[in-house]
Amino acid sequence: MNPRWRALGDALLGSEARQRVRAARCLLACALMVYSTAGMGYMAWAGLARPGPVAALAAAGLGGMTLFYAAIRSGANLRLADPSLTLPQMSFALAVGAVAYALAGLGRGAVFPIMMVILMFGLYSLTPQQMRAIGRLALVLFGAAMVLMAMVAPEVYRPEVEFAHFLVIAIMLPAMSMLAGQLSRLRDRLRAQRSELMEALARIQELAHRDELTGLANRRHMQALIDQEQARCARSGGSFCLAVLDIDRFKRINDSHGHPAGDEVLRAFAREALAGIRGNDVLARWGGEEFMLMLPDTRLTAARLGLERLRGRVEALRVDHAGTALAITMSAGLVEHRAGDSVVESIARADRALYQAKQQGRNRVATG
Repeated sequence: MNPRWRALGDALLGSEARQRVRAARCLLACALMVYSTAGMGYMAWAGLARPGPVAALAAAGLGGMTLFYAAIRSGANLRLADPSLTLPQMSFALAVGAVAYALAGLGRGAVFPIMMVILMFGLYSLTPQQMRAIGRLALVLFGAAMVLMAMVAPEVYRPEVEFAHFLVIAIMLPAMSMLAGQLSRLRDRLRAQRSELMEALARIQELAHRDELTGLANRRHMQALIDQEQARCARSGGSFCLAVLDIDRFKRINDSHGHPAGDEVLRAFAREALAGIRGNDVLARWGGEEFMLMLPDTRLTAARLGLERLRGRVEALRVDHAGTALAITMSAGLVEHRAGDSVVESIARADRALYQAKQQGRNRVATG
């Protein structure tokens, strides 16, 4: 978009998204008022209406809509229960329309389409109850104008014609209310479907990044995070460590106590490990009973101290399953990523270090 047009749009509508919509709708209503005022001006020019009252009505109508726009553009509307000011704007426009009907004389039939356009403003934003209320208001205002003018100027506002006009309005307004109810139900259904879709998308995104059993990052997401950390360190000259963690003799737990016990051990290990690592460390389920730990901005010595503390926490952990307290231990293979090595090479070194820890008797941390 042209910067000048963007600047003009910001000046007229503001920058906040919802306020822009409200201001745009109000300006559209202002344009309708200008059009209606021009129509009344034509009637005064053609001798169908008196110029003085028409000029006064034009000033009141344009001034009122200007005040509504100023309230929205200044943000004063945000302090109200209905910041869009839809009901007040429609009520004001209907009142102006009823007065215009009384002033238009033989040209009063042109007011009815304007009234319908005013009511259409509420179809997409008002509730059915509000639409019925505004319909009753329109019926009262125009009915009063018809009765008054039939009494004051029966030669122009013939009672039988005004009664026919009133019947037309009385039939149209309930139909508008029914349509508003259908649109309201459609909006509610679309809103509910949108909410369900957003929840489903969030769930899909979560499943794409998380291991369903433990809630940790899954292997695919962890691989992406490691690649990002490697690229960051390549730019900054920093270093990070990787550790492959394995629950010792996990197959024995499954064979002796069943897979539900194994699942509970995996969840308990994940909770304990998360509680024992730093906030910026990342733990992921790598596969089966194996986990991957990434320690950003960490050298090997500090990483080993942290892993030894974690190993001690796991050794002290007891997992309750069916009244049995299951004791577990973990082994870990720890490496510091070397500049020039690929991530695959660093993970392979961590796997070899884990194998050494297993060979040396388990429940220990080996470095590679």
